[in-house]
Amino acid sequence: MKLKSLAWRLANIIFAIVLIAFGVNMFLGPHQIAAGGLTGLAIILEAAINMDRSIIVYIGNGIVVLATLFFLGREVFINTIIGAGLLPVAISFVPQYMLVKDTMLSMVVGSVIFGVAVSILYKNRASSGGTAVPPLILKKYFGLKPSIGLFVTDGVVVVLSLLIFDVDSFFFAILSIFITMVVMGYIENGVSKKKRVHIISKHSDAIIKDIMDDMGKSVTVIPTTGSYEQQEMPMLMVTLDASDYRKLIEIVDRHDKQAFLVTDVVSDVHGRGFTYGSGSV
Repeated sequence: MKLKSLAWRLANIIFAIVLIAFGVNMFLGPHQIAAGGLTGLAIILEAAINMDRSIIVYIGNGIVVLATLFFLGREVFINTIIGAGLLPVAISFVPQYMLVKDTMLSMVVGSVIFGVAVSILYKNRASSGGTAVPPLILKKYFGLKPSIGLFVTDGVVVVLSLLIFDVDSFFFAILSIFITMVVMGYIENGVSKKKRVHIISKHSDAIIKDIMDDMGKSVTVIPTTGSYEQQEMPMLMVTLDASDYRKLIEIVDRHDKQAFLVTDVVSDVHGRGFTYGSGSV
């Protein structure tokens, strides 16, 4: 079982590395969009000193691998060696071809591919080396989200691109990093958002009954006291999918149009009814 898990993780890492190479060589690189990372730095240096980008990635990743060993431990070090070693090989083998001629479209597609690939690596506690490693270090020692850490480290590379390429490429690179960060954020927090609703109403019993009967949702009842009238009144808490939110509002309005509601967006929910089968939280 452990061998199967290891093989699956390795397959994910290889798949993510190929995705990165595909995004760089066919979408970002052909339009000189140095969207951060060691691959972005390689695009800049390739244009500046005419050195093959795969060689630049090899050199940069050698330095990064040593930092990984000191700061992130043996397991991440081993996973990073795999990614750092495979990335320049993948970049060498994936053709450098302009698949999409429109710069904006190519930038968007390449950024989404890059964001998905890096998220897969992070999920498997690995990286492609380069500037993907500093966010892991920042997360471990400072609790900073990888998507934010990647934005900071890649920003430095984007500023350097302004010295080699034109202003258009500079702004395309900034937009690319933003798109990558958004994609990573969605993957980290979950695409399917939930809503948590707090309801205060004088008709709480009727509202609870309809929520349970019509929506199949359980309701948490929290005793509360209003500071103005010092009157005790139950507050209802319901967690539900965003698609069910309008139905909940209809139920509340049916019984009490003066009810007080506070709604929060919840990025992740664990428990019965959400991750463990039927029955609601």
